[in-house]
Amino acid sequence: MTVDLVVRNCTVVTPAGRTPDAGVAVENGTIVAVGRSDRLPEAERVVDADGNVLVPGIVDCHIHNREPGLEYKEDWESATRAAAAGGVTTVVGMPNTDPVIDRPEHLELKYERGEASAHVDFQSYAVVTSENLDLIPALDETGVLGYKVFLGSTVGDVPPPSDGEILEAMERIRETGKRLGFHEENGEIIDHYTEQFQAAGKNDPIHHSHSRPVIAEQEAVERMITFADETGAKIHMFHVSSGSAAEAVAGGKDRGVDVTAETTPHYLWFTEDVMREKGNVARIQPPIRDAEERAKLWETGIENGAIDCFATDHAPHTPEEKKVDDPFGNTWDAISGFVGLETEVPVMLTFVDQGRFTLEEWVRRHSTRPAQVWGMYPQKGSLQVGTDADFTIVDPGAEWTLENAEELHSKNCVTPFEGETFTGKTVATVVRGEVVYEDGAVVGESGYGTRVDVE
Repeated sequence: MTVDLVVRNCTVVTPAGRTPDAGVAVENGTIVAVGRSDRLPEAERVVDADGNVLVPGIVDCHIHNREPGLEYKEDWESATRAAAAGGVTTVVGMPNTDPVIDRPEHLELKYERGEASAHVDFQSYAVVTSENLDLIPALDETGVLGYKVFLGSTVGDVPPPSDGEILEAMERIRETGKRLGFHEENGEIIDHYTEQFQAAGKNDPIHHSHSRPVIAEQEAVERMITFADETGAKIHMFHVSSGSAAEAVAGGKDRGVDVTAETTPHYLWFTEDVMREKGNVARIQPPIRDAEERAKLWETGIENGAIDCFATDHAPHTPEEKKVDDPFGNTWDAISGFVGLETEVPVMLTFVDQGRFTLEEWVRRHSTRPAQVWGMYPQKGSLQVGTDADFTIVDPGAEWTLENAEELHSKNCVTPFEGETFTGKTVATVVRGEVVYEDGAVVGESGYGTRVDVE
């Protein structure tokens, strides 16, 4: 028997453990064998992994690919090119585009654009507003992965529904069997402090962070958990930035609510001091928190398990929008967000190197669990025979520094991770049996990526 592709000479790591001197065999885009290298079949193409680590393809369920409508920042092609270079095999796009993804025809447009140009596999969320509650079933039938509500002000200014409308949305979404995620910040609290700070002339980058206090995040998490407890809806908290919010998630889990949560590399890596060191380059919403909240996020979220998933909130903007030429200028003139698809794996491998968690635990939160939370498992995130042949090969010992962010693959590459040093990097990315990144170059074709079907 000869198959299409075999990867040999690696340590295969899944949440269940690791197998040394092993590999994977692929036929027609599907895994047909996982096991010891000497027991794998012959292949048309053999990749020698050179003793590195092979894991199920990384799944990033939180990116802003900006298409349709904001392609000057990013598009499906450039975002998924960055994903391939970063070891990410599946991405999920956010709905705050132009037009916003709030109705079936807009969702279909986003899918069509992705099918035309994506390098890796993809899906999308639909936004829930006061105007489209009746379209929730139709969005489900169109194939949407899940739904999102923006509770607080954010890029795109998508207005939140009222609390009553959120309850109704939860009831409708519960009937679809899908999950509703939140940008969980209390908008009234944020608006109050933003107006107060601006009136007082508090214009430094750190003041943007302090205008969005932890209580705004914590209260929003607790309120949505209470609503989910009432309605029986499945909910998710995007980009949890603080230990206090992670504690609220843990409390919801203890109550039996089906609440899941993610955090991002930047909340685990930096403290708010980065705002004083790098200014508006690190401006993001929710903001990066102080050392106490970061320590609590590690303890409650990572060590005690309140956080299910890792994701990036990859959010490209132009250098002009980020005020790169004057990073410590008036923060209210800058915009929030930065890229992350090519630094997420190195950050997480650095934490593994530091002993903060194991390779197995990294894989669980960065591949398997995201796929489970959003209904893509076991096709994604499992490395099981009969599933999509998505995998990421990493060198966990490679030491390197991101010297120049402009070498990244997004259209706009502003990131506070520029200048940071990592231990670990992606060496190859395989999507449905096709090598899309190797030897430092994206080699996959634009348009190879396809929409992930969900029930």
